[in-house]
Amino acid sequence: MTHSPSSFPPRLALTLLAMAQLIIALDATIIFVALHEMGVQLQINAQQLQWIVSAYTVAFGGCLLLGGRAADLLGRRRVYRTGMAVFALASLVGGFSDSALLLIAARAVQGIGAALLFPATLSLINTIYAEGAPRNRALAIWSMASAGGLALGTLLGGVLTQSFGWSSVLLVIVPFASACAVLGGWWLPRDAAVTRGRSFDLAGCITVTVGGSLLVTTLVQAPEWGWLAPRTLACLLASLVLLAAFVVIEQRSRDPLMQFSLLRLRSLRAAMLLTMVFMSSFGVQYYFLALYFQDGYGWTALQAGLAFLPPTLVCTFGIRISEHMLRRRSPRQVLALGMGAGALGIGAVAVALPFGATYWALLPGIVVLSIGQGMTWTAMWIVAGQGVPAAQQGVASGMAATAQQIGGALGLALLVMLANAGRAAGSAGTGPEALQGLVNAQYGAALFALLGVGVAVWLRPEKNAAHPQDVLEPTG
Repeated sequence: MTHSPSSFPPRLALTLLAMAQLIIALDATIIFVALHEMGVQLQINAQQLQWIVSAYTVAFGGCLLLGGRAADLLGRRRVYRTGMAVFALASLVGGFSDSALLLIAARAVQGIGAALLFPATLSLINTIYAEGAPRNRALAIWSMASAGGLALGTLLGGVLTQSFGWSSVLLVIVPFASACAVLGGWWLPRDAAVTRGRSFDLAGCITVTVGGSLLVTTLVQAPEWGWLAPRTLACLLASLVLLAAFVVIEQRSRDPLMQFSLLRLRSLRAAMLLTMVFMSSFGVQYYFLALYFQDGYGWTALQAGLAFLPPTLVCTFGIRISEHMLRRRSPRQVLALGMGAGALGIGAVAVALPFGATYWALLPGIVVLSIGQGMTWTAMWIVAGQGVPAAQQGVASGMAATAQQIGGALGLALLVMLANAGRAAGSAGTGPEALQGLVNAQYGAALFALLGVGVAVWLRPEKNAAHPQDVLEPTG
């Protein structure tokens, strides 16, 4: 039995949409506290260990536009359920992996599932709820589910890794994703009939997926290959050629994958920049700090997971602050404050680290950046959906999320390069060189957050916005 569009249960629908974001966030962070054990058991070096994270990022970032287009053409509920099923299957395979190659491949397929799931989920929110206060409240709940996933991921990852081994952090996702795939048939609004005569623009799909994946791969591998190495330059050139071909194809296609007219929306352009700097600043913190807690402090996976619980709960508080501020303030102002808090908190961590800081000395900076993270997350997705027609919400969500993943890959690649600069080959990850590398990476992340403040100040409102009180205010 399925519900008609007019009779689906809205509260249960929002529960499923929030669960999708919780699972995506859970999968992103649950892996971090298990990385140390994965590296030891599967004999993976530090640069290869990054690929357990980056394989997911590459596939996610490379396939998001395809996922967004699929949601708009095939139906958001269908794509939601498909994404959940792919996620469950990939998690099952990853949990039983006995080699680094199979584990990395499973993580890549998880990324494909997330690329289907994320734009379908966000576009469902943006089409079910009217722009303004109703949508803002739904996005706040969706954002709190994300923060819950971050908190549960670090804590659950520590408990599971300590008790059952690293494979359990992947297997635990299987029942939740499977249940959501089934319940989506009851609790989400029924899709409209598939429009005949419309296509996925196969040439556009191939060029943007391969080109985007190759670009993210190049950014991830450049620190190991060398930024000016022949294969780095060759891969970068090939990715740019493919993406240029995508632009040409889309301009000539009768049914393009991505409508470039959407880029005329100032809010969407700004949101794409914001999602990039968000991941380059806030998004890399779990990677560096999780490894530092275990390598620097000698903590177990459980201790590292518990260390992230207080700041992640504070992130939820930041989301609540953002929700209340958005009733009286523009997203531009909330974003500037959130990014500013992030820069301040990350900078405080960087200042404390060289003095042999304990966890409690780092915690104030981590708390401040976590508040900024929560404030920024909700507001930037509100901006991403402003002024976008309902029929194009999937593609717009995919565009903003693609920028997010590219920003995460680029930020992580650059900051890993900073962290490794000057470290002797084979040197221990706990010496003074490693500590200085972490400090350099933190300062780099703080600069990215400051760039986000500049983007937020630059924002302008859309002239044709349906709800002037909820859109961006003019600067000055």
